[in-house]
Amino acid sequence: MENTKRELSPQEWSYLTRYFVGNNYRFRENIIIPKTLGPVQIKTNEEKRVEAFFESCPFKTFMSCVVGYGLGAAIGLFSSSVGPSATDVEQQTARQVFKEMKTTTLSYAKNFAIIGAMFSAVECTIETMRGKSDWRNGTYAGGVTGGLIGLRAGVKAGVIGAAGFAAFSTAIDYYMHSRF
Repeated sequence: MENTKRELSPQEWSYLTRYFVGNNYRFRENIIIPKTLGPVQIKTNEEKRVEAFFESCPFKTFMSCVVGYGLGAAIGLFSSSVGPSATDVEQQTARQVFKEMKTTTLSYAKNFAIIGAMFSAVECTIETMRGKSDWRNGTYAGGVTGGLIGLRAGVKAGVIGAAGFAAFSTAIDYYMHSRF
């Protein structure tokens, strides 16, 4: 038996090219995706846009600000109820106590909101610039955030704040990722 080769016509080459390169004959429902952890569903464009919005830096920063405000308000309320700052406690009226509690609660809430927004914005920016999502992003963001907060009290306080906040961020990131 002789091995004969068959030449393809230009129409057959065109058909094969459109089939393998073009998207004319392959439909979305015919894509085979291996199932590793349950059924796989292809996301629609609307789902991709919503996911991109929720993963954006402005949304993350805003949510960190809101959650920080709520957490700070809760801690401030607890702090003001446990240890009042007034020296003449016996002469205080209920109105003065509530005013003091409001001041402390709002102060804590504002500070936690600023720190949360600043950390989230810096971390998201670093993650975007590096193109990676790993523990270093939180460490770098902690260093920048702690440094900026401590810098108000001087350079030495800025360096100590940067080191402390970076170490804390790294420890929290390690704890959160090692649990899951």
